[in-house]
Amino acid sequence: MTDKEKQIAYWVSTAVDDMESIDYLFNGKKYVQALFFSHLSLEKILKALWVKNNELNYPPKTHNLSYLYENSKIDLNEEQTDFLQTMNVYQIEGRYPDYISMLHNTTTKQKAETIINESKKLFQCLQEKLQ
Repeated sequence: MTDKEKQIAYWVSTAVDDMESIDYLFNGKKYVQALFFSHLSLEKILKALWVKNNELNYPPKTHNLSYLYENSKIDLNEEQTDFLQTMNVYQIEGRYPDYISMLHNTTTKQKAETIINESKKLFQCLQEKLQ
C-alpha cells in the first residue's frame, strides 16, 4: 500500500467512524455535537478526496469545507456546495463559549435532524467519488 493509499484509507475510516457517532449524539439530545461530527465526517471524506486528486499525500490543515471541496477537484451541484458552506458553522473546535451557546440556543431537534440527513446524503455522494 502506498503512502497515498494509506492516507486515503485513514481519512475514510475515521470519517466513517465519525459518521456512525452522529446518531448516538443525536439520540442523546446532543444536537450541536451531532452537527459538529457531521462537519467532521464531511471534512475527513473531503480530505480523502483531496489526497486522491492532488499530488501531495497530505491534505491542508484546514477545517473549511468549501476550501477543501474547491481544491479536491470534484464536481458538486450548487445546492451541495451551498450546504458545505452552511456546515462550516458547525466546526466548533476552539470556538468561544458565547458562539457555542448561540448554536445551542438556535439548534432544535428538527433543525439538527434535517441537517444530519443532508450531511449523510452528501457524505454518501462524496464516498462514491472516491471509487
